[in-house]
This record gives sequence, C-alpha cells and structure tokens, in this order.
Amino acid sequence: RLAGAHACVIGIGGVGSWVAEALARSGVGRLTLIDLDHVAESNINRQAHALEDTLGMAKVGAMAARIAGIDPHCRVTTIEDFLTPENAGALLQGYDLVIDAIDNVRAKVAIALTCTQRRIPLVMAGGAGGKRDPARIGADDLARTEQDPLLAKVRARLRKEHGFTRDPRKKFGIEAVFSNEPLRFPEVDACDAAHPGAASAPQGLACAGYGSSMAVTASVGLLCAARALEHLLREAEAPARGATPEPSA
Repeated sequence: RLAGAHACVIGIGGVGSWVAEALARSGVGRLTLIDLDHVAESNINRQAHALEDTLGMAKVGAMAARIAGIDPHCRVTTIEDFLTPENAGALLQGYDLVIDAIDNVRAKVAIALTCTQRRIPLVMAGGAGGKRDPARIGADDLARTEQDPLLAKVRARLRKEHGFTRDPRKKFGIEAVFSNEPLRFPEVDACDAAHPGAASAPQGLACAGYGSSMAVTASVGLLCAARALEHLLREAEAPARGATPEPSA
C-alpha cells in the first residue's frame, strides 16, 4: 500500500528532513521534496541531512542522497524552489498527501487553500522553535491548535481572507502537529555567536530567533510522518472496506 503512494514534503529542514526520512524508512514508494535552501553549519544540530560532508549542498539533494542509501527503490523527485502563493498551484498536484514543514505564513495559507480545493490530504507542522519538551507535542485540527503563534496566524488568515469557519465547534479539515508548550525565549548571553566576537564564528552559525532543540524538531517531524502514514493507509484501505465480497464457492 505504501509502496504505491506519492507524498510531497515541503521544507526539508529541522522538521521536514525527519518527515522525509521517516516516510522513506516506512516504505513510501515515491517522495517529492521541495526546498531552495542549502545545508549550513547551523543546521547540524537538528537536521537529518546536515553533516560535515553535505555543507553547501542543496537540502533536497542531500536528502535525496540520504534516502538513496536507505531505500534505493524509493523514487525521489527534488524541486529546488521555495513554495509561494504564486507557484503553489503548479507545484501541488498529483500527490496522495502533502506535508507542510515550512514556517512562512503566506506560503502555508497557499498550501492549505490549494490542498483543500484539490482534496489532497494535508498535514501541517507548527512552529518548533522555542520549545524544549517533546512530550507536549500532539495533533489536532488546525482550528484547535494552542500555544502556536505560527498556526494561529495561518488560521486567522484563512478565516478572515478565505471564509474558513469561525465556529469553534467546527473543524477546518486540516490536521496540524504542534506543541502546546509556551514559548521559551533564549537566555541572555546564551550563545557565543551573539557576542562582539561573533564575526569569527564559523560561517552559517547564528543565534537569531527562539533557538531549537533537535529532540523537539525531530519529534514534530516524526509525528507528522506518523499522521501522514495513517492517512495513506486509511485511503488505501477505503476501497477494500467498501468492496462487494466475493461469492463463496
């Protein structure tokens, strides 16, 4: 069942790289990976494809090479581009399921709209930065997420600009993976790269943003993959459940 499935992973970073690896290791037969970023030294703490010998490579290329070493039979298509509202319609077609692992609000809204219109199952990852406790990660409808500013902005735009329900009792029909842990801000002077001597720090290292923990980013990715696999298996089983049984001899 999974060998015949085609899943698309958008964003091959701290969350999406683990999604892609989990789907490949679980036997999904075809993957399309979308990202324009390249592997940087700051990615090594949390991204599956980030190694000393992949620095500078396109993330989709590094991930495809890693998957080839895991399952040579998995067909991987790489798209070196950022998904935007302008190209979402062209890029999001022909998939059995899409996993959104990016952190751009406009792009996430475009993904939600396109997948909803085309009836493509979607699993949307929330923000993983500023979180420490992977036990606080769960899945629910996008209309019901908590403590996730990224998903809250996506939800607000879908309601205000695109007519999604405002009724708290109703769902959007989009599964979201998120942590209900309150955001934690970095401690003052927590990173040497923030000091006056930061110019001497290795290229690609920075401490902007909330900071992230591999235990959390990978856990978000693995739960996204688990929910995606459940969707794919459910869809594969649906015709069998509705089929007319063969007459007995």
